[in-house]
Amino acid sequence: MKEEKVILVDQQDRQIGTMEKIEAHAKALLHRAFSIFILNSEGALLLHQRALTKYHSPGLWTNTCCSHQREGETSLAAGNRRLMEEMGMQTSLTELFTFIYKAPFDNGLTEHELDHVMIGYSNDEPVINLKEVADFKWVSLETVSKDLKDNPSDYTVWFAIIFERFYKYTQKNNNK
Repeated sequence: MKEEKVILVDQQDRQIGTMEKIEAHAKALLHRAFSIFILNSEGALLLHQRALTKYHSPGLWTNTCCSHQREGETSLAAGNRRLMEEMGMQTSLTELFTFIYKAPFDNGLTEHELDHVMIGYSNDEPVINLKEVADFKWVSLETVSKDLKDNPSDYTVWFAIIFERFYKYTQKNNNK
């Protein structure tokens, strides 16, 4: 299997190098990532449950798709590539915002990412890649918001951080 590299960045998202993914996570180095939120025509969010074999956060629920850009690849191109690889879906994506977070895991690895958050719309049912995704479900934003408060350990750390900002964004834009 080819070594997967991540793009190391500074706080302004300028590339400063590349590194093998696990090494970057072991050293907690800031790197570029993306997170995709797909909504259907009823306003429900497509969540996925991470495969039980993932090296961190296995079995936890999270946004539709998340991964890392490859060197020379735009965030939107990376999002479209991974959305097809993980969820078997294609749709137009729009970048909403970026943010930086750092989250250590019990296995000694740390996510330290400058995350590009994207949105897309689709009524298609995903065709999941079982190496990446254990399950999926469409859930109203209000239900997700409540469940994140009631059952935070069911969700990935980054999803809990992103969702609040994403939810505020959708509420602000629905009231225009």
